[in-house]
Amino acid sequence: MRFFIILLLFFFQCSFSQIVYEPIESESLGATRELKIQLPRDYELNPDQSYPLIVVFDGDYLFEVVTGNVEYNSYWRDMPDAIVVGINQAESRTEDTTLSVEDHYPYKSGAKFYDFIESELIEFLEDKYRCSDFRIAIGHGETANYINYFFFQKSPVFNGFVALSPRLAPFMQENLIRKMSVEQKKQSKLFYYLSTASLDIKRNKKQAVELNSKISNIENPSIFYEFDNFDGLSHYSLVPRSIPNALDNIFSIFQPINRNEYEKNILTLESSPVDYLIEKYETIKELFGVEKQILINDFKAIAAAIEKNKQYDFYKDLGEIAREHHPDTVLGFYYLARFYEETGKPKKAMNAYRSSYTLGSIQGYSKEDMLDRADEIQKEFGY
Repeated sequence: MRFFIILLLFFFQCSFSQIVYEPIESESLGATRELKIQLPRDYELNPDQSYPLIVVFDGDYLFEVVTGNVEYNSYWRDMPDAIVVGINQAESRTEDTTLSVEDHYPYKSGAKFYDFIESELIEFLEDKYRCSDFRIAIGHGETANYINYFFFQKSPVFNGFVALSPRLAPFMQENLIRKMSVEQKKQSKLFYYLSTASLDIKRNKKQAVELNSKISNIENPSIFYEFDNFDGLSHYSLVPRSIPNALDNIFSIFQPINRNEYEKNILTLESSPVDYLIEKYETIKELFGVEKQILINDFKAIAAAIEKNKQYDFYKDLGEIAREHHPDTVLGFYYLARFYEETGKPKKAMNAYRSSYTLGSIQGYSKEDMLDRADEIQKEFGY
């Protein structure tokens, strides 16, 4: 099974991605670092599009795991296309993660590596590639601890942090709890994913479980947190299980409305479900820099909520949004017609249904059904 998954991820990477090997000269490090960069499959075809940036520490062995999952998830539109950058640390991991014995912050070569990431790498990538302002850092073991130092910034250079079995430094738990307890600005949502496993390194597992118990008690609407403790996995085998879960958590709002979101967030609304839909897609644009067309699946979810809660007046607003996002289809006129039907205006409903005769059908909404419904109304009311 694992071999099949590896082959599948390799297929997606080889079939669609653009892999670039890029050296970067660093004044902070006084050396050249090798980067592995995967560009989105349609990068050259969308010159006006910017993309979230995923920086993979321990890129010498984590890069391919991350890129495979990014390719798969973005193919199915569960996340936006993204630029993935792996930093090769095979020969420098110990020096890169050096900490002071006094305050346990990056020290000497560790401090230089920090400056390299913050002052050189991000700027280098933004100058050369179309990166959006949404950035994720991924680390494992020592580097999973190291990425936390970027989390402590007043305005973190990364929005998302994926800590896979971190080997936490002294006082790291206290510092993380303190940071997570402080509410961010509205525009500064932060995502944090933490994982361990039953067969993980004992120290790492103990620290992760303790940290999770403390974070779980924090109520902060600015922090989106997720934790996994996998059964039967080790320090290394937890990685390919963690990455898809982390991406799923961070990009959950990008995904189509599912049953859980429908039942917990939409059906219970006291306000307009159409406003919820609009806000969902505005958040996607603000966070990820992607102007996403509203999915038919999501229109159907909002329509189902309108029917369930008998909030038929909202059909009019939904119809206007549908005509804006799918102007060449019958969708907008269908919802407008439903509004007229349920508010006692059958003749207007009939005309709205018939307005679809020049438009295209779309995913369960056909103009033939619309015209049939118009005929039914005409027959029923004698128009």
